[in-house]
Amino acid sequence: MTAMAHEPLTQEQVLLEGFLALDTPEGFRAELIEGEIVVTPPPDGDHEDCIGLIVNQVIRRSRTEMQFSGNKGLKLQSGNGCPKDHVIPDGTFAPMRLRLYRGADSWMPCDGVTMVLEVTSTRPTADREAKRRCYARGGIPLYLLVDREASSITLFSDPEKDGYREHCTRPLGKPVSLPEPFAFDLDTADFL
Repeated sequence: MTAMAHEPLTQEQVLLEGFLALDTPEGFRAELIEGEIVVTPPPDGDHEDCIGLIVNQVIRRSRTEMQFSGNKGLKLQSGNGCPKDHVIPDGTFAPMRLRLYRGADSWMPCDGVTMVLEVTSTRPTADREAKRRCYARGGIPLYLLVDREASSITLFSDPEKDGYREHCTRPLGKPVSLPEPFAFDLDTADFL
């Protein structure tokens, strides 16, 4: 019998394989964000209500017909020698004409995604900082963050490296302008 030499796995490969093999409890979701495995519990009803209010407005008012996916896994470029980030936004929007989600794997690349949505819950700092960096590195044009703790909504735009060059923060209750391809003012009055 001949022994075969194998290349040792790197720490990053071990982390990624361990992450992909996780069996999270029903309703929980696991993400790999900047080299850290993050498991979050199911969201509360107010979290889901806020997402629903946004989706309804986008579907009804957007200049471009948009397709929505809730909790779609995205593979994004990572920083600092970590394996690719595997992030699950609360919502992902893409132009309907692309049919981006059709035939997609559980973890898909972010090419064609126009906007991601996060509504803060148990780990607001991850949404405010780490996920913002992940989405910018992925080149996702728009990141909409509803920060329930701060009672604000922020639209990040113009991604560059680990951040967004532009952002507009409004208190909940005030509208925020979504640029092309959406081209409408998102009403946040019912988010309070």
